[in-house]
Amino acid sequence: MATLPLGDDFHVYDTTLRDGAQREGIAYSVADKLAVARLLDDYGVGFIEGGWPGALPKDTEFFARAREEIDFKTAQLVAFGATRKAGVTVQDDPQVKALLDSQAPVVTLVAKSDVRHVAEALRTTNEENLAMIADTVRFLREHDRRVFVDMEHFFDGYKHDRDYGVRILEVAFEAGASVGVMCDTNGGMLPQGMYAVVQDVLARSGVRLGIHCQDDTGCAIANTISAVEAGVTHVQCTANGYGERTGNADLFPVVANLETKLDLRVLPEGKLRETMRISHAIAEIANIAPDTHQPYAGVSSFAHKAGLHASALKVNAELYNHIDPALVGNDQRILITEMAGRASVELKSRELGLDIADDPSTLSKVVERVKEMEARGWTFEAADASFELLVLDAGDQGRPQPFTVESWRTIVEQQTDGRVLSEATVKVHAGGRRAIATAEGNGPVNALDRAMREALVELFPALQSVHLTDYKVRILEGVAGTDAVTRVLIGSSDGRKNWTTVGVHENVIAASWTALEDALAYGLLRSAD
Repeated sequence: MATLPLGDDFHVYDTTLRDGAQREGIAYSVADKLAVARLLDDYGVGFIEGGWPGALPKDTEFFARAREEIDFKTAQLVAFGATRKAGVTVQDDPQVKALLDSQAPVVTLVAKSDVRHVAEALRTTNEENLAMIADTVRFLREHDRRVFVDMEHFFDGYKHDRDYGVRILEVAFEAGASVGVMCDTNGGMLPQGMYAVVQDVLARSGVRLGIHCQDDTGCAIANTISAVEAGVTHVQCTANGYGERTGNADLFPVVANLETKLDLRVLPEGKLRETMRISHAIAEIANIAPDTHQPYAGVSSFAHKAGLHASALKVNAELYNHIDPALVGNDQRILITEMAGRASVELKSRELGLDIADDPSTLSKVVERVKEMEARGWTFEAADASFELLVLDAGDQGRPQPFTVESWRTIVEQQTDGRVLSEATVKVHAGGRRAIATAEGNGPVNALDRAMREALVELFPALQSVHLTDYKVRILEGVAGTDAVTRVLIGSSDGRKNWTTVGVHENVIAASWTALEDALAYGLLRSAD
């Protein structure tokens, strides 16, 4: 498969723990950083930039612990830092010493490559900046460190002085650098311009180049791929595109594009299938919900909604999927909406283990039922469990009814001390008997959930493992004339599988009850399997 063999000929370099940590809302602990590093190593990246030792105490601790606690299988740990300061000898610069003290085998130095930044930010001369780069690279090489040089603001600098960046590359490589990384620090490049600049610099420098793209134009992934096509063999990315402002080039689409579109083997054999798992695991550590529409790794990446798509997918799944979803550990999904035709319902039912292709009557009932319900505000896109119950209801045998509800009610009371109490009473029939239960909760839905469990758990002990994990309410304006309709989604889990149910009603408690009843019914249905 590979045009470039796996190994040092092509570098996948991850900077999630340094550049990615600059995203607003992310605050990794040292334990978090260790967990992310293990996942990235498991994915098969070649280099993991762990942070800036010496500048940040947390990063200093990370390098010390990583040496002891992580047995890296594929990745090398990288320490990030600056060149020596102007007017300071490299041996006397404490930040350079901290890079050595980290004991990381690889060091990435950030260097100014825009003459305006040299004059205005560093407040030194162009020649002194070159000396700072050469001295620091040489010093680190003398201490057996491999050195990459990140040329900050390279593309903005190129517009003002197209030769200065090449001079940096010349002095850095003469001092022993392995890669010169062209950084689109402000993220202003577009793919065509990226390609042209990389080709020009590569032709004039003749050294190994890397690329680091920010996403301010929404082109970080495309710019990275364009740079590879122009000749770079080192790509810097962050997991899920995390990073300052609008983020960085997303590791997972970049790697997937390189392997599936450019036929470059950049990960160890079989690791591309870990894409979705690793992406979502890192999102959980960052405490950021996974992007459902993220290319390759998002749960909607291979989700099909229109009936026309589903009809074609029945014939050949490749007709509407640009790759086999399994290559990146994802799955094709069929979304059931008012746009759904018979093919969509048929494929979705099969996906859920209910093949109704040979049951035209049930198929027709489900299609019509879905369209009629969605016209009133229901949605089954994110509520597979409710859709599965609907399909079972439409069958000749119907679905098992472990319980039937006679009635329910809730009371919300505000007491004189300001406390608000909720109480619910349910009357259900199950196992040939009538049960009445009352319970209190921190809200009406919680009280209803507790009352139902109290009424049913003796007959159905499996309910003890079922718990609610999520609760979402949306007000749908204008669905029924001028009335507001409420849609509720309830997430549930039994510790082995998660599922979602939906309820719709003008009354939010009634909508919640419908979703809750389905959630418990589905949980009991699963426990009987």
